[in-house]
Amino acid sequence: MPDLRVHAGRHYAVQFHYALPDEAWCVELSEAVPAPVTWAGSPDAETRLPGVAFLVAVIPDEDPDLEPTVHLHSHDEHVIPYEIMRWFMEHVAEQVERCRIAFEQGGPEAPRAAS
Repeated sequence: MPDLRVHAGRHYAVQFHYALPDEAWCVELSEAVPAPVTWAGSPDAETRLPGVAFLVAVIPDEDPDLEPTVHLHSHDEHVIPYEIMRWFMEHVAEQVERCRIAFEQGGPEAPRAAS
């Protein structure tokens, strides 16, 4: 489930996923886009979904010597408000901490905690 936030009338989403080829957790920031109209009849349906990620933090969890990195993915210029960048980086910092704790406890598993 993505974490959604509105700032200055724009909608943003942070979502997590595991990238097997990289052996790393990814934290993605995107604009949140409207959900399909076909979902309107479902009371539990989200009204917004993550769009295409323009910032992706990659957090390796197999090798503690590899540093987390942030990748920019955009063909267009994106202006990211300071508060949104802080919100995203808080998610990244929390995931880095979870991965490091899990590695110290003897396993590469670092399940994402519920937001």
